[in-house]
Amino acid sequence: MVEDGAGTWSLRDSERVIAGNAALLGRTHQLVAMTRVRNEALILPDTLDYLSSHVDAIIAYDDASTDETVDMLRAHPKVALIVANQAWERDVDARKRAEGRHRGLLLEMARAQVPHDWMFCFDPDERVTGDVRRHLYGLDADCDALRVRLFDAYLTPEDQAPYTSDQELLGFRKYYGPEQRDILMFWRNREGIGFAQGDGRTPRGMTAVKTDLYCQHYGKSLSVAHWEETCDYYVQHFPYETYGAKWEARKGKAVHIESDFGNPLHEWGEALFAQAVAMPSQK
Repeated sequence: MVEDGAGTWSLRDSERVIAGNAALLGRTHQLVAMTRVRNEALILPDTLDYLSSHVDAIIAYDDASTDETVDMLRAHPKVALIVANQAWERDVDARKRAEGRHRGLLLEMARAQVPHDWMFCFDPDERVTGDVRRHLYGLDADCDALRVRLFDAYLTPEDQAPYTSDQELLGFRKYYGPEQRDILMFWRNREGIGFAQGDGRTPRGMTAVKTDLYCQHYGKSLSVAHWEETCDYYVQHFPYETYGAKWEARKGKAVHIESDFGNPLHEWGEALFAQAVAMPSQK
């Protein structure tokens, strides 16, 4: 059983802990990363290599992958622990509620077995730009969390070749929508910060949060085929009123000349940031 200030977590019968690199356990690290994954074998090699340049250790919750995701995680030298769930939750509401438990479980396992100063909560299709470690250690001592400005990359008529696993994802696409979501990705390992049942990717308990850095999000732009799979995933596995209907309407519209919200696309850089349109922070 694992506890934090917001909830109590225990492994279920369908979950097992898989050890990664045992040399990472029981040591204090500056920066540890945590993630939830499912069937990410296409981008995971680059994701893990990208993270290795920023973090000291990685812990992951695999939610019933049917591809090589778990084996890839276990083989990477920066992965310390994996919680492997072997039973996909089919109930939409129950699966959404489980997100807080999954991350709460990972966070408390990290605190117990992979002690750290900062936690980086990421999704495999995200790439934070800049010198992450230097930025975190330049923050004032009273700042206990950091939101990152996230922008979606898009397939366009001149840039729609599918991503392949031998490519670097950072900077892979040319154009991005100006819609900016401020996603809380980093927090200090401080008492009182933790997840409760029903939380998403954002823990509770922070008192001073800053917004800085930038993130490229590739969930909409890996390939036309992946776009269609993403549409079907949201239609089939998320509440229809809030997610399914929107993504059903997007089927067949993978290639863009403007963003999903009708705004002009921009190349990555200052012109994009200057045209940023604030959006709800929950990705």
